[in-house]
Amino acid sequence: MSIHGELPELAAAVLQPGFTGTTAPDWVRRWLGAGLGGVALFARNVESPTQVAALTAQLRSENPDVIVAIDEEAGDVTRFESRHGSSRPGNLALGAVDDAELTEMVARDLGRELADAGITLDYAPDADVNSNPGNPVIGVRAFGAEPHLVARHTSAFIRGLQSAGVAGCAKHFPGHGDTAVDSHHDVPVIDRSEAELAACELVPFRAAIAAGARAVMTGHLLVPAWDPELPATLSPRILTGLLREELGFDGLIVTDGIEMQGVRRRFGLEGATVRALAAGVDAICVGGDHADEQTAIRLRDAIVAAVRSGELPEARLRDAVARVRALAAWTTRTQVATGARAIADAAAEALVLDATVGFPAADALLGSAVGFAAARRAVRVTGTDAGPALPVSGVPHVVEFAPPRNIAIGSETPWGVGDPLAELLPGTTAVRFEAEDLEPLADPSAPVLAGAGERPLVLVVRDVHRHPWIERTLAGVLAARPDAIVVEMGIPVTVTGGVHIATHGATRALGRAAAEIIAGVDVPEPAPQPVAA
Repeated sequence: MSIHGELPELAAAVLQPGFTGTTAPDWVRRWLGAGLGGVALFARNVESPTQVAALTAQLRSENPDVIVAIDEEAGDVTRFESRHGSSRPGNLALGAVDDAELTEMVARDLGRELADAGITLDYAPDADVNSNPGNPVIGVRAFGAEPHLVARHTSAFIRGLQSAGVAGCAKHFPGHGDTAVDSHHDVPVIDRSEAELAACELVPFRAAIAAGARAVMTGHLLVPAWDPELPATLSPRILTGLLREELGFDGLIVTDGIEMQGVRRRFGLEGATVRALAAGVDAICVGGDHADEQTAIRLRDAIVAAVRSGELPEARLRDAVARVRALAAWTTRTQVATGARAIADAAAEALVLDATVGFPAADALLGSAVGFAAARRAVRVTGTDAGPALPVSGVPHVVEFAPPRNIAIGSETPWGVGDPLAELLPGTTAVRFEAEDLEPLADPSAPVLAGAGERPLVLVVRDVHRHPWIERTLAGVLAARPDAIVVEMGIPVTVTGGVHIATHGATRALGRAAAEIIAGVDVPEPAPQPVAA
């Protein structure tokens, strides 16, 4: 058959569209029968592991080799546990512990759960070095701000995930950590020299490749040191020249959401798709916002037209399709090989980890026992002479300050300390404030203090250093209540309060771990540590 006769099938093979619903829509099933190479699952597609397993079985009944991908970072960004919050700690928390074996164990535990549900590609781990603490989109999604620490845990996460037969995907190449702009909305610029980029941004990606990462996700980033004109997703110099030829990566290159404004605003959906493939991308992720058949048709037809016009070389499309099929074949082989020992290994690891940290297993909690135990190791407590003793005496009042969440994290995932603390200390009350509630007030501390009375006061924040309205409110509250406990569930740049508890993320597991410390549930070190002078 000629290339022109095959074109629609080849074009469909490089797409990874999203869709709505918890069962496979008719259009997705038709497309799978006509060569669609992959799909991307989002929180809207997930009700339970059993339901996802049924969904992926539907997909494979149409195409046994389909790649089923999900953006599951097992942290603040979670799709598989979006209804409850992740029962694992997330990257920054794992970086704070800095135990690569623990990171590998958590990732292997995650990989088994995803594999059991029929998922074969995870758009994780985040390999960015969060060197800018004001970064609006990465933050706790990164393992940290030091490139070699990030590299250690990126490679460990990939080893763990892939040992369960789920392909790991290091993102966002060549590094989204030193940005002040969210690429969902605009094009971030990484204004560093080649030497600086090599010493920081590229270190974790080199480690990911050395660890055998099966996939790399591109970032919609402008990096003038390598390409002053095109964002990385569309840059032959960055994808083919740097990632393929200089770094030696031979796996699948997949885009971040092609509908994001970092590439779409200038080039459009179709233009960005064609340029990405021509630059060296193998798979197009789409459907976070455009989860419909018409979008898939537009992209498929644009690819077909580009090959026919010569804008996209035939050989480049065939190479992309070959890499998609190679990844699908790898996941099938590896999941079969690892499945037989998965249950015994998982049980053994959970017992070892729980014994190591001195906590009972998390059987009574929905989710990962390994994840809850790992989260407890990540929490850090500091205090002042004015701070209260832990655990608290009496029933606390919890005030949670809710800054706007970026698109990657989403708005549907619950977070905080109020709910788990109420489970442990019945009678606990909680209230949540957003910027619009407090920012206009002359004294924003007044409504915060009003609900507390003389009870222990717990103030829960996320990235307080990035939100002036929270900083201002905290200053007023702490002036009146220097004994208040501050729980920072973002990056702990600002340490304040009578007691400061840094969870290094806002997952359900980390919220539970902080609540256990406050309530005094089997805490190995109940007393806060003094702040260094």
